[in-house]
Amino acid sequence: MMTGVRTKWQGTERQITKHGLSMKLKIKRHVNPTRVPIEQKESYRWLENMRQSMALLGEPARCIHIGDRESDIDELFCTAYDLCTHFLVRTCVDRLAGDGQRTVAHEMEQVQLKGLHRVKLRDKKGRPMTATLELRYQRMTVLPPIGKHQRYPALQLSVIHAQERNAPRGRARIEWKLMTDMPVRSRAEAVEKLNWYAMRWKVETFHKILKSGCRAEESKLRTADRLANLIGVFCILSWRLFWLTMISRSVPQAPPEVVFTQTEIELLGRVVQDSPRSAQAPPLLRNLIKLARLGGYLARASDPAPGNTVMWRGMRRLIDIQLGYELALTRCG
Repeated sequence: MMTGVRTKWQGTERQITKHGLSMKLKIKRHVNPTRVPIEQKESYRWLENMRQSMALLGEPARCIHIGDRESDIDELFCTAYDLCTHFLVRTCVDRLAGDGQRTVAHEMEQVQLKGLHRVKLRDKKGRPMTATLELRYQRMTVLPPIGKHQRYPALQLSVIHAQERNAPRGRARIEWKLMTDMPVRSRAEAVEKLNWYAMRWKVETFHKILKSGCRAEESKLRTADRLANLIGVFCILSWRLFWLTMISRSVPQAPPEVVFTQTEIELLGRVVQDSPRSAQAPPLLRNLIKLARLGGYLARASDPAPGNTVMWRGMRRLIDIQLGYELALTRCG
C-alpha cells in the first residue's frame, strides 16, 4: 500500500517538475536579453580589455580594436567613442539604420558594387586557390536596439560587405560583414580594413598554441607574479611555434639555420628518416617536415602543409630528445 502511494506521488512529482521546466523555458523565451545589465554578461570583458589597454598604451587615437562577432555589442561601440579610440568588428546583428524604418542589411542591398578584391587561400587539401570578393561599403547612421535606445546614442559608422562572387564547391562562400567607426571612402580603404581583420586569425592561432600547445591554463602556480613569468616564457615558445608554421608556407627556400640550431638539425637528421616527400623538399622545408613527423604528421603526397598541432607535438619531442642528448654528452663526453 505504501509502495503504491509512493509510486503515485513520484509520478505526480515528475509531472510537476516537467510542468515547471516547461514554464521556465516559456518565460525565458519571452525575456528580453537586453534587460540584463552588461556588467552581468560575459561580454563585459570586451569593455574592460579596451579600458585596460588604453590605460596602458596612453594613445587611444592610434589604436584599433579588432573583434569577431562576440564583440558585436553597442556597449563596445560607445565605449570606444568615450575613450576616443577606434574599432573594427565583424557584425552578426542586423540593426536599424537611418530613420529607423530600415535595417543595415536593407540599406546595403541598395548600395552598388564598389569594386572587386581577390584573396588567396587554401582548400582542405592545402592546395592554393583564389577567390574574388565583391565589395560594398557605405557610411550610415546605426541605431541601438529598441531596449537600449534611451541609454546609447545613434552612431555614424562605416559598413563593409565583402561576399564571394561565385558559390564555390566543397566549402562555404566567403562573406564578411564589418563595421567600423573609421571612414571608408574608397576601395583601397575597404581592402585595408579587410586585411586588418584577416590578421585576427593569426592572433587566434597564437592563443590556441598558448592554451592547447603550452597548456597555460593547466599550470598550478599560486601567485600572480609566478603565473605572469610562466606566461611570458610560454609566449616566446608560442611565437616560435607559430613562426615555424608560417615560414614553411611563406619562405620555404630560406636556409634551415634561420629556424633551427645546428644541434636541432643534426638530431632531426638522425632521428627522422627522409620520406619521399621530404627528400625532394628544400633544406628548410625538409627539416620542418621531419619536425612535424615527430608530432604525428604522415607527410603523404596528398597531405596539406603541417599545422600548428603537429608542430608543437614535434617540438615537445625534439626538446626531450635534445635534453637527453646533452645529458649523455655531459656524462660520456
